[in-house]
Amino acid sequence: MNTAVIETPTELRNVPAPAKLNVFLHIVGRRPDGYHLLQSVFMLIDWCDTLHFKLRADGAIHRIDALPGATLPEHDLVVRAAQALQTATGCTLGADITLEKRLPSEAGMGSGSSDAASTLLALNRLWDLRLSRPQLAHIGLTLGADVPFFVGGRNAWVEGIGEQLTPVALPPGRFVVVKPPTGASTAAIFGSSVLKRDTKPAILSGFAADAQQNPDRIWNYGANDLQAVAQAVCPEISDCIAWLSRKGLQARMTGSGSAVFAPWVESTDLSDAPPGWQVKICSNWAEHPLRAWCEG
Repeated sequence: MNTAVIETPTELRNVPAPAKLNVFLHIVGRRPDGYHLLQSVFMLIDWCDTLHFKLRADGAIHRIDALPGATLPEHDLVVRAAQALQTATGCTLGADITLEKRLPSEAGMGSGSSDAASTLLALNRLWDLRLSRPQLAHIGLTLGADVPFFVGGRNAWVEGIGEQLTPVALPPGRFVVVKPPTGASTAAIFGSSVLKRDTKPAILSGFAADAQQNPDRIWNYGANDLQAVAQAVCPEISDCIAWLSRKGLQARMTGSGSAVFAPWVESTDLSDAPPGWQVKICSNWAEHPLRAWCEG
């Protein structure tokens, strides 16, 4: 993303909300309350939504979609994030929030969580609340398990239900990301009776050593334990993987799908993608572009 954030005392424009890819995703157990225990590495990429914030003195949160006539989600995470920040701090200010949606939904790329995290970071700054990163992450966890990752602002080794984050260094890379028109139901995938839930836990130090010693192989580390079930729910995931395989690219699904990704090989022809598929070449980021906005 090349457009710089425009900042005034009453406005923040061009605020990025980047997507993430799961380098791998293992399900290592399940808690008594039904939540799945996972291990993963979350990686920031330069495919972003963009948000714009304008200060309101009346406390109202007014969400605007950049596309005329678009229907806003019933439980919009951007609005919920703003309201959660007001509740946590007692802030009486409000905001007009415009979202330019570029990231696909139901993709496993964390777009809604990223929008919520960027909203927390931006309004913390616009409203001059001065909350620390851990404080914002605590609020973010009430909105979704992936929100603290985007607030944290660094690629991370992820454990627990997604709330245990350890920063991890990843080699720079470029990736082709493919999203078919259909999505995959996260609830259906995690609720499947055939989902593998007993992968042997990996060790962070082993992954970090591989990342340093074998940077070209790190993108093939482990597997995505959700992929087989997701392919049964959404066969187009298999179509995307097969299409990339025919081009010599080894792809896997990110998150619960339906997007897949593969390390990019220069000069690979992607012009024959089926109609309706979103295909984008992305680079990874070492840190979130808003990381400097918050301490801790």
